[in-house]
Amino acid sequence: MIGTFLLALAFGYLCGSIPFGLILTKLAGTQDLRSIGSGNIGATNVLRTGNKGLAAATLIGDMLKGTVAVIAAGYFGGPDAAIAAGVGAFVGHLFPVWLKFKGGKGVATYIGILLGLFWPAALAFCAIWIAVALIFRYSSLAALVASVVVPVMLLWSQHTALAAVFAGLTAVLWIMHRANITRLMNGTEGKIGKKG
Repeated sequence: MIGTFLLALAFGYLCGSIPFGLILTKLAGTQDLRSIGSGNIGATNVLRTGNKGLAAATLIGDMLKGTVAVIAAGYFGGPDAAIAAGVGAFVGHLFPVWLKFKGGKGVATYIGILLGLFWPAALAFCAIWIAVALIFRYSSLAALVASVVVPVMLLWSQHTALAAVFAGLTAVLWIMHRANITRLMNGTEGKIGKKG
């Protein structure tokens, strides 16, 4: 059991550590993603390059690496392995060994993991994200609000273990967005679609 858990965790980490935003922007010949906007390697910062296609591809890649990790580990190791792989993928995205442990903030991977473990909650996350983003035009705010709803929905759906796991992931997500939270409070947070 412990061996399966550790293997799933490691597999998830390797999947999560693939920096799709950095890879895709380099292949497209744009400037180093870490030198623009927030310096983040995620889809929101890719959007600041002005290339919506690359941003969409990054979003999909960062989501699917979480989903693939969960589904593959679950297939070979069962539900507990799937959860372990999901946690590993999230950590891998945040702290990829290939980038000196400086990765993204985890929103897309969070969604992808949720999609693999309990897809209705992933749909709820996306619906809330879209609603908040359309109203306020802040990607970070939309993600923060949506992430708070996820553990509550999982608990309400009687997925107690998943609710506990995602409560932890949500807390980490908020910590990773601490600079965004400060900017939101100061009114200096960049809006969706704004370059720089």
